[in-house]
Amino acid sequence: MAAVSSAKSATPDVSSRAGSTGQGSPNAVPEFSKEQDLVAYRDMLSIRRFEEKAGQMYGMGLIGGFCHLYIGQEAVVIGMQMALKQGDQIITGYRDHGHMLACDMDPKGVMAELTGRKNGYSRGKGGSMHMFSVEKGFFGGHGIVAAQVPLGTGLAFANRYRGNDNVSVVYFGDGAANQGQVYESFNMASLWKLPVIYVIENNRYAMGTSINRSSSTVDLSRRGISFNIEGEQVDGMDVRAVKAAGEKAVKRCREGKGPYILEMLTYRYRGHSMSDPAKYRTREEVEKVRGEQDPIEQVRHRLLEKGMTEDALKKIDAEVRARVNEAGEFATNDPEPDPSELYTDVMR
Repeated sequence: MAAVSSAKSATPDVSSRAGSTGQGSPNAVPEFSKEQDLVAYRDMLSIRRFEEKAGQMYGMGLIGGFCHLYIGQEAVVIGMQMALKQGDQIITGYRDHGHMLACDMDPKGVMAELTGRKNGYSRGKGGSMHMFSVEKGFFGGHGIVAAQVPLGTGLAFANRYRGNDNVSVVYFGDGAANQGQVYESFNMASLWKLPVIYVIENNRYAMGTSINRSSSTVDLSRRGISFNIEGEQVDGMDVRAVKAAGEKAVKRCREGKGPYILEMLTYRYRGHSMSDPAKYRTREEVEKVRGEQDPIEQVRHRLLEKGMTEDALKKIDAEVRARVNEAGEFATNDPEPDPSELYTDVMR
């Protein structure tokens, strides 16, 4: 169990640190068209409403085991997905529901898996932390901290071996960034110039420990320097900044220049998991980030400035809520797996 940090830790100021490389050069944030903002708004809102529903169902006892919500971090995966193409692969850790939805996996199948039902993506046997869809290019959420990093590096090796131009995107958190297998993966990826992007979702707290207490170097974009891997810090609360950084990294990989690190400076509004009371930070800290940097509200304000009406945005929200509620109903009424499923998909 990670040590609990002091609630006096400073409120994360994403904008003051983001938009620079490890060497400190600034990156401009490009504007989105109205159409791009609309896509980002709907996709991020879909993740948030889904996660809110998942939290509600967990509280009702319909979801068992662990459940890690992605609320607050939506811009990271949506911005990255906007930079990818069909055939690219993503792999992540256990805070994974948002990544699944960003890959266009069916919310019904995701929610059914959360509730351990027959029509879940892992037939009800994986739960929150273990779902896969090779068809959608999603190679799983993984419950072991940083286990996905060498696996995602292996995906990149396979792409290089096959001679295609696909890119592997590996997501992991600031806590996982201290694990040894991360650096073994960095070494191999750099040595073989593998087409892999390491996206560090730095939400400031590894379980309950502030990054300032657990890492001697808090600029995680520099973690690849000794392996000759370049990196940059990105405002992970601004979907435009994420997309721009993602496109740059993807282009580099497709050109055969090897791996790249993107440290996404983001923030989670909920606890580490549903059982976490999050007493290691103040309510004022969370509300300050939510009030000043919320990724969805940023896009909402831009859409209003571009002529969208409040009624039009409320209609989008209603449509998203209806789809999420439909997924919840489906998962609640879907039958549990047959006991014979205990013997399927078992390596012997």
